[in-house]
Amino acid sequence: MALREAALRLALERGPENVRVSDIADAAGVSPRTYNNYYSSREQAIIAAVTAEREQRIIAAILSQPESTSISEAVINAIVEQYTDPGEHVSDVMLMVMNNPTLRSSYADSIAPLGRSLAEALSRRVAGMDPLTADVLAASIGAAARVAIEDWLTSVATRTLSTGFVVPAGSLPDRLRTALTALRPALEDAERRARSASAPTPALKGLT
Repeated sequence: MALREAALRLALERGPENVRVSDIADAAGVSPRTYNNYYSSREQAIIAAVTAEREQRIIAAILSQPESTSISEAVINAIVEQYTDPGEHVSDVMLMVMNNPTLRSSYADSIAPLGRSLAEALSRRVAGMDPLTADVLAASIGAAARVAIEDWLTSVATRTLSTGFVVPAGSLPDRLRTALTALRPALEDAERRARSASAPTPALKGLT
């Protein structure tokens, strides 16, 4: 936590290109070797601060939605609500991310670690879901979210290069919802099969 917070603070103060790993380590009171035990680059630490605890919030949101909510809606709602549409007001942090190609890439990559935790959440949400199915769905959800994020960041970057200013390019939540909706049939089919497999077998009648 100290490393990621120091990385973000220094990046905002100096610009990410002017921050060295040794600077972050010094600010956190550890050695560069210790830093490398946690992060492989300055960009990774910066983005870790931007996305801190997002994975846990997504999982909690999936599991906390009403039982009447389908698994597809639970997943889509949980992921979309974790991303704020900057609209007309882009924060200093997101301006920094948008203007730095390496940070943009690291930000897009940050969705990938959902994998195992998301698969476990799917299995908890839908009793009887096959573990392999849960793993495949979790990987697909992560890939869809990454595609949406990369598309949004690329659109912002393209407009920035052409105008000299960061111009919001549509809604990130809308892009995420569109990308994740493509997986709705697979999620609903997996839920239907799991519910069917875990349903009690009707008692046989008329046996003598």
